[in-house]
Parts: sequence; structure tokens; C-alpha cells
Amino acid sequence: MSMIEMRGLRKDFTVRVKAGRLRREKRIVPAVDGVDLTVDGGEMIGYIGPNGAGKSTTLKMLTGILSPSAGTVSVCGLTPVPQRTRLALQIGVVFGQRSQLWWDLPLRESFALLRHIYRVPPAEHAARLTRCRSLLDLDGFLDTPVRQLSLGQRMRGELTAALLHGPRVLFLDEPTIGLDVVSKQAVRSFLAELGARGDVTLVLTTHDLADIERLCRRLVVIDHGRVVHDGTIDALHDRYGSRRRLVVDLESPLPDGFTLPGASVTAVEADRHRVSFALDTVSAGAAVAALMASAPVRDLSLVEPDIEDVVARLYTSVSGGP
Repeated sequence: MSMIEMRGLRKDFTVRVKAGRLRREKRIVPAVDGVDLTVDGGEMIGYIGPNGAGKSTTLKMLTGILSPSAGTVSVCGLTPVPQRTRLALQIGVVFGQRSQLWWDLPLRESFALLRHIYRVPPAEHAARLTRCRSLLDLDGFLDTPVRQLSLGQRMRGELTAALLHGPRVLFLDEPTIGLDVVSKQAVRSFLAELGARGDVTLVLTTHDLADIERLCRRLVVIDHGRVVHDGTIDALHDRYGSRRRLVVDLESPLPDGFTLPGASVTAVEADRHRVSFALDTVSAGAAVAALMASAPVRDLSLVEPDIEDVVARLYTSVSGGP
């Protein structure tokens, strides 16, 4: 069953631009430009693109915050804007730094208020809260006012708040932005477990490619308001030449003529003591093993392809640019 249906979805904004020393004229700018997309129940998709691509605008239309300028959209069989109240009972939303918790109340009391707002039976609320407490390790700060929580703790609270009424679709806009490594891992593990159960459809927008690789089988890339890729992340990398980089700090310079099978050198710095390799056809593990067997390595790091660069390559290819 389809949870989300978009057909020719469009959102235009009117802006005023300078047209002389004292005059301004109106200009129509399409933020979302004819998106066709279907998301089935239980899917977990990454919806990504560079800043200004139309990701957040799409989510706001899907959740009933914005009305489309053209096209049709359906979420859980409902039309978001005219049926926004009914839709709110079917979806959960986490918008990055924007909180749905009460700033001055302990986290536990925010959860209790949300139970009454959504009219969730006490037994269902308690069961879901118990599960979230376990998976997200909430017990240590349930009685702490929200204003005193760290960003990572508050994000775990936001995820719990979005799920306590049992939504069929969960929209996540930059859920790991600004989080430390430990908090990111906790959020990713929770979302992975949630997605594996298949009882909630998840739509994730993020600039963190690691979130997408860990969580999403399907990747939808939007740029200039249009879908330019709909498939797996491996297909995206294979088609548009995005590659991981292995950055190595060496005890001594690499010998002349050194080669790493399946990789190519992209940069050499600091008197040849730091070398960057693009992993062309070799896995990261194989590249590290081959390098350490052949050269004195002090330190190394694996750098994921930057999502902005991935989309830039893709869009250049689609538009026929240089």
C-alpha cells in the first residue's frame, strides 16, 4: 500500500528583485518543480540534495504546513492541507532544531501531555514509551527540564515524542545535525531498528551521507526542485563517479612509483608524508590492508563523498553542463 503519493507536485514562491535604482519587480521562483514520487508502506527513503534544492519545502507540503501551487499530494490516503488535523494523528515529524517539547517541563511531563493531545490510550502510550526508554536510553534524564538537556538528549526526546501516538509515517529533517558521535550512533541505531520492523514509513532528509548509508535502501535526490535520481546509493556512486577517499599520514614518504591497486592518488601534501587515495574499484578494507603491508602508516582516515559534490556531479550530468 502506498503511504505517500506525489504527482506533478509544485510549489512556487514570489520574490521581489531589484529592477532599477528605486524599483523592484515580482519574480516567481519554483522551490519544488513537478515532483512525481510514490513511497510504499514500511519503506525508509533518503530524500536529499544541496541547500535550496526543495527538500524542506517538500516535507512541509507533505505535512500540511504549505499548500502546493500545483499537482496533487496524498499522505496516508489524506490530502495534507484540508485534512491536516486528521493527518496529524497519522504522522510524526522531527524538524532538526525545532522542538515539540515543553521547554520548562521535565521530559516525562512533555510525554504525558502529548498522550492527552493525541488521545492515546494509557496502555499503548506506556508500551511505546517503555520501548523508546530502552532503545534510546532515556531514563537518566526523564525528570530533567527540557531546557537543561544536551542537544543529543533532546533529539532522543524529540524522536520519542514523534512516535508516542503510533504514526504510520515519520518525517525526519536533519535528525542528527549538531549531535556528537555517541548521540548520532544512538539515534541511527534506533532508526535502523525502527525501519527494520517495517511498521512505520520513514522519510529522511539530511546532509550527512553516513545517515543515508546506514539507514536507507532507497535514495531520492532532488536538485532545483526536481527529482534527478531515484534508486540505491550504490547506483548513484556508480553512475556519477563519486568515490570515497583514503587519507594517510605516513612515517616516511612513499617510495617513487608506489601504486595501490584499485585506487588512484588525488593529493600529496607535506613533503609526501600525507597522501590521499580515491578508492576506484577497491574496498576500503582491502585498500587499508594493502597500504599497511607496503608503507609505514602513522594514521589514516576514510572520507565519505560530500553529498553536495555527489549531487553536483549528478546534476551536471543530467543538465548536460561541463
